[in-house]
Amino acid sequence: MEDDNPQRQALPQSVSENIGTIAEFYARNEEHVTATQRIVEKVALFLGSPSYVAANIIFIVCWIAANLLAPDFGWEQIDEPPFFWLQGVIGLNAFVISTTVLIRQNRMSRLADHHAHLDLQVNLLTDEKTSKIIQLLDELRRDLPNVRTGTDEETNELAKPTDPEAVLDAIEKEQDQPYGEAGERAKRS
Repeated sequence: MEDDNPQRQALPQSVSENIGTIAEFYARNEEHVTATQRIVEKVALFLGSPSYVAANIIFIVCWIAANLLAPDFGWEQIDEPPFFWLQGVIGLNAFVISTTVLIRQNRMSRLADHHAHLDLQVNLLTDEKTSKIIQLLDELRRDLPNVRTGTDEETNELAKPTDPEAVLDAIEKEQDQPYGEAGERAKRS
């Protein structure tokens, strides 16, 4: 499959492959989305639009105006102040909006979790590769006759791969401790 886009052709092959992999990931994810989910997401996108907010404001103003002006025109008031029917419509509207947004956010959250997991895996792999490169460079430095030898503690430290479990333990321990002056006050209370 030939790509006619000049910008895509200018990219290194590995970047193009990564873009393709990401596109495939999204395509696979979209395959598993049900028709109901698609409808709910389209509704959520519409409900979150500025035009929907504007339409709601116009509807509310017209409702209030029509019910306040109805006696002046000899019409029957559908909803007298304090507008219980309007409050019900607004409450139902809020329920529909919050539910559709939560349904959409749940799927987006699952995607974000996949992204975070991928980032973590790539970062751990990158750390291992970087450590190995540092080790190889240090060995090369020691093997070359024209390069000064000696112990470099920073190189020795950086050559060790990060222990993810130790880092997680440290993060969990730190997260459980309250921060700063407010944390110290909380400990004393």
